[in-house]
Amino acid sequence: MTNDNLKTMLFVPASRPERIAKALASGAGAVIVDLEDAVPVSAKESGRQALEDFLNQHDGPGIYVRINARDTAFFDEDLALCSRQDKVIGIMLPKAESAEDITIVASAGKPVLPLIETARGLVAIHAIAASSAVNRLSYGALDLSDDLGIEGNTVGAETILDQCRYQILVSSRAAGLLPPIDTVFPVFDDYEAVLARARRARNMGFSGMLCIHPKQLGPVQAGFAPDAEQVQWAEKILAAAESGEGAFKVDGQMVDAPVIAMAKTILERAQGHYQKARSVTGVQA
Repeated sequence: MTNDNLKTMLFVPASRPERIAKALASGAGAVIVDLEDAVPVSAKESGRQALEDFLNQHDGPGIYVRINARDTAFFDEDLALCSRQDKVIGIMLPKAESAEDITIVASAGKPVLPLIETARGLVAIHAIAASSAVNRLSYGALDLSDDLGIEGNTVGAETILDQCRYQILVSSRAAGLLPPIDTVFPVFDDYEAVLARARRARNMGFSGMLCIHPKQLGPVQAGFAPDAEQVQWAEKILAAAESGEGAFKVDGQMVDAPVIAMAKTILERAQGHYQKARSVTGVQA
């Protein structure tokens, strides 16, 4: 990935090429053209051809492509398309389960964004994260839940998925990767619900979310931006830090180097957000 501040990655089906240009104009930080779940088996070949036809005429921004998993009959041709198309700037690999999977996909000469969607993927996550072709990780909550045999939309399921998020976050940090991208959220017509989910993911160390609808872009972008109270706190910390003292108090809180570093990070995120935000449909993140 080339965008360190990526917050929104918007899916669009390869079988609906007329939507690709709209997605690129939506303000999403990245567009992922999907050859996998969004395309039925009967339309895999026609969807791939539609994407190729689009790319052959496309002179705009690059796109990411989610190919089909390595154990499917569609993998080789999907990978070949990504290899020959310069406008494909990254490959999302579903059900990534080994470092070998990453090596094979990386042969296309593009960065690889692995989706952790199985228990095997979780067990191999350190090796996957260590690949030089990987800059960040993500995961698919629905497929992972199915593989683990947990009941979706329950407190128990969310507890297990939080453990998976923990593993993804720690492995990303240990490997020196960019912060991971959170899974899709199925709700798109409830701004506050999407905003709350994005803020929760931000608080857990994730840097962005996979999106399934343009309506999610605004609340996700807002959710990953520091709120006004955080910005005010960070400004107060850095103002006090100008005294040059190694440790000091602000509002009764002891402040030292790690706290100052956190304050700087918050202000950097806030600055990036306000420089890029234009409107709900013109967010650049």
